[in-house]
Amino acid sequence: MKRGRTFAIRDDGAAPPVVIINESMAKRFWKDADPMSDRLVIGKGVMREFATEQPRQIIGIVADSRDGGLNRDPGPTMFIPQGQESDLANALNVRLAPIAWVVRTRGEPHALSAPIQEQLRQVTGLPVSDVRTMDEIVTLSTSRQRFNMLLMAVFGGSALLLAAIGIYGLMAYSVAQRTQEIGIRLALGAGSAAVRQMVVLQGMRLALIGVVIGLASAFGLARFIASLLFGVKALDPMAFAFIPLLLIAVALLAVWIPARRASRVDPVIALRTQ
Repeated sequence: MKRGRTFAIRDDGAAPPVVIINESMAKRFWKDADPMSDRLVIGKGVMREFATEQPRQIIGIVADSRDGGLNRDPGPTMFIPQGQESDLANALNVRLAPIAWVVRTRGEPHALSAPIQEQLRQVTGLPVSDVRTMDEIVTLSTSRQRFNMLLMAVFGGSALLLAAIGIYGLMAYSVAQRTQEIGIRLALGAGSAAVRQMVVLQGMRLALIGVVIGLASAFGLARFIASLLFGVKALDPMAFAFIPLLLIAVALLAVWIPARRASRVDPVIALRTQ
């Protein structure tokens, strides 16, 4: 509950009709007004099941809940007490959608599923099936998105590995091609640290150019992957900060080994290299 009160036992068929709305409905239809001072008429004149419907006082506003999957934004929703629902409207709801019971437990849910099913069967006279924990419901609701993200993570990890191998191979080849140059530099008095720094800077320059191009492409493609994300925005600052830093760290590691090898080249051997 965000405002007002929830339903009570006294909200039966003989009590004044009441209704609770969610935050999305309050924000959409009462932008500059107080919904708690208004009444609603639900379905009257539209369907015969609501022919006897009376204006309902809004008594509360509840937080939004997602219906039909966690990847869907909450929409305007109204709640009315079961005791104030007409027989025709109740029969319509039973025909259109199955009844779902939410039970909060203190112990292991699956261990209590059999007693809960039996109690509900005795009260309603109907069999209870498809008992699942909330964790299972959340997992099933996001299974497709999780699978897509797993594939993207595998491909992203493969691309990162290939990029690291490519950078290392390129730098190793570049160092091999410049063996005589490095030998001359060392023979003329260049320190190992200076040679190592030269190789690292050369490799990191290429890596930084690639990161900049990648970030620009990611910003341009962000809207296309927005539908695959949940709980993370397409332009999430943390992701756009962490991934470039990770790539730069991988590139630094990939160029450090050739740079270290270049700084240990024997000038005499380097000058004899064809």
